[in-house]
Amino acid sequence: MLNSSPVLFESSIKSLPLLGRGKVRDIYAVGEDKLLIVTTDRLSAFDVILPDPIPGKGAVLTAVANFWFGKLAHVVPNQLTGIDPETVVTGAEEQAQVRGRALVVRRLKPLPIEAVARGYLIGSGWKDYQATGAVCGIPLPPGLQMAQQLPAPLFTPATKAEAGDHDENIDYATVEKMLGADLAKRVRDTTLRLYREAATYARVVGIIIADTKFEFGQDAEGRLYLIDEVLTPDSSRFWPADRYKVGISPPSFDKQFVRDYLETLDWNKRAPGPKLPQDIIDKTAANYREALTRLAGPHAI
Repeated sequence: MLNSSPVLFESSIKSLPLLGRGKVRDIYAVGEDKLLIVTTDRLSAFDVILPDPIPGKGAVLTAVANFWFGKLAHVVPNQLTGIDPETVVTGAEEQAQVRGRALVVRRLKPLPIEAVARGYLIGSGWKDYQATGAVCGIPLPPGLQMAQQLPAPLFTPATKAEAGDHDENIDYATVEKMLGADLAKRVRDTTLRLYREAATYARVVGIIIADTKFEFGQDAEGRLYLIDEVLTPDSSRFWPADRYKVGISPPSFDKQFVRDYLETLDWNKRAPGPKLPQDIIDKTAANYREALTRLAGPHAI
């Protein structure tokens, strides 16, 4: 099914009000209390949407997210309603656009932070550690190497950036000011539990989850829900366990492959993004599919 779904760079659902387009997802209103989230095949890197879609990416991301929503539902409620997206749009063309790549979810109030969990020292965390000996203000032992597993997973939240801007890491005290002490603690504790449970499962199927970001929302009564995407190759750094080695940036199942290619170009990381060669597109699509099949089994494709 994933291999046969048409490439979709941007959805066009006329039967529902469009609320906005993110880097990857298009969001429509379904009545007053629900949303239709369409995951396109767009790819962003360094917070810039690239001009070339990755075939099958939206369907893979949706399948991965659904897998994790189900596996982690005992930890925290999530946004899913169980409503078939094809039933909330009109006509065969719109149904084709949402088939296999969309969710109908509760309309919740998103929290203004990204809840990042880090289990390994890589990316901006590694750069922070090299400069300060800490990650987001959390002191770490001296002498750690790139990609080394941390003594314990860290909660390192970030602000949410508008499209084209970059997320900025913030410390826990800032989260407490933004959310209040009680909600900040709930978000931190839930983030770390989700990460630990997911990382334990993924390691069994040969994937190291180096880091990931979650997003949370609240209903009118203040209940906390897991929203947006969860533990996908777009929101996480997935490494093949059999190729992991301390001291280097390991190969990955996520878009780090594209980032590494883009780093070789003379590009200022501002829009418009450069076009991708076909071999990079094909390899990226294969990476996403392999992440899904490792996590959810070969039947998932």
